[in-house]
Amino acid sequence: MIEEEIVHWWKDEKGENHRNALRIESEEPQLINGFPRDGLITIRIMNSSSAQAIKLSPDEALKVSTQLLTVAKELLNHKRDLWKRFEE
Repeated sequence: MIEEEIVHWWKDEKGENHRNALRIESEEPQLINGFPRDGLITIRIMNSSSAQAIKLSPDEALKVSTQLLTVAKELLNHKRDLWKRFEE
């Protein structure tokens, strides 16, 4: 199931449009031979000419999401500090 897709359009030096997309997909947990198995999270990166994907366990996905959250917060805080200096 597609959970989210972030699309980014950009132009190259020639003015031609290109599309990049980051897609998050999920697969439900299931019973296999009577044993519960984790679901999977697939991170798919697509551009005008190719696509790559990585499948993560829920634990791996949580680790990646925690790191992304930490880095994003740090970058936003740094930007706020720059704005404060700019406004002084």
